Amino acid sequence: MSKPILCLDFDGVIHSYTSPWQGPDIIPDTIVEGAIAFILEALKHFDVVIYSSRSASIGGVRAMARYMKIHAGAAWFESPDGPGIESIRFAAEKPAAFLTIDDRAICFDGTWPSIETLKSFKPWNKK
Repeated sequence: MSKPILCLDFDGVIHSYTSPWQGPDIIPDTIVEGAIAFILEALKHFDVVIYSSRSASIGGVRAMARYMKIHAGAAWFESPDGPGIESIRFAAEKPAAFLTIDDRAICFDGTWPSIETLKSFKPWNKK
């Protein structure tokens, strides 16, 4: 039986994204604390897919995969505890996910937000 898809944004969710954008294949900043441990646990329950604005470029996808491999260390490989980070997938298009985690999104609850709420939005790492 297949697992539901958990879609993770890359910049601001996995990659701390504290530096300005430098192109799809340049990822200069540190990993968000706890990202690897979270993904390892999530892989036990979900098909984890990374989708990002970087996904439009093959160089961006390669850079994200390289970044994940570097930061995963030994957790890249499957272990007796479960799948490794190498099990994540990179999507070229936004997947039909059960759930998405993104630093630049508002969860729609049936009530439209005000334009002022939208204009004043700041992701967690820019507050």
